[in-house]
Amino acid sequence: MRKKIVAGNWKMHKNAEQTKDLLNELIALVPTESDTHVIVAPTFVNLDSAAAHLEFTNINVAAQNMHQAESGAYTGEISADMLKSIGVNTVILGHSERRAIFHETDALIANKVDTALKHDMTVIFCFGEELKDRQSKNHFNIVENQLRDGLFHIEAKNWENIVLAYEPVWAIGTGETASPEQAQEMHEFIRETVRKAFGSDVAEDVSILYGGSVKPDNAKEIFSKPDVDGGLIGGAALKAEDFVAIIKAI
Repeated sequence: MRKKIVAGNWKMHKNAEQTKDLLNELIALVPTESDTHVIVAPTFVNLDSAAAHLEFTNINVAAQNMHQAESGAYTGEISADMLKSIGVNTVILGHSERRAIFHETDALIANKVDTALKHDMTVIFCFGEELKDRQSKNHFNIVENQLRDGLFHIEAKNWENIVLAYEPVWAIGTGETASPEQAQEMHEFIRETVRKAFGSDVAEDVSILYGGSVKPDNAKEIFSKPDVDGGLIGGAALKAEDFVAIIKAI
């Protein structure tokens, strides 16, 4: 049975003191009696303190990225073992900003997925089309290719450690708006694509999050769609009241 998940990607925001303040607000406001899995992803320098701060709460911590190598001369990079050693067992991979700004390829992301799964980590696998892909009506092909090239080499048993996060890049900061119906259309396509490759059990069990500018005023309608299992939240995750409103909407 698939999980309901709301994950907050803090990106390059919040210093140490600000991180502690936001975590304290979330601890006070996040419902304790809920089936929704809540995840926050602070910056690398605050992961250790965040994991310790949230140890006895129902809020989990994820890393925003990870290197594919076990160790070595990779200045500025972070390994799976380093994350595991501080109690971080979830990692976001393939985020649209990593793909666009840092030129991460499907092949590189696939290697990162392999490393994370080897360390029994949960992967929040991000993918999605850009505006030019949507305008040329090539969006389904782009999404299918990213799924296939980044994930479809893994074994069916490994899907219990995979969470999918669809990012309509064309609807994030572009002035364009993705409707709940468009979100459902793509999520249904994603689930069917997984079904064709790995069968109904895997397809029905995997959680598919929506990452297209979810806010308190649109979360309930988006989350009401049958194939939307939660959200990967950006800007709204930086304000405790907004993030908690989105959690409650599910």
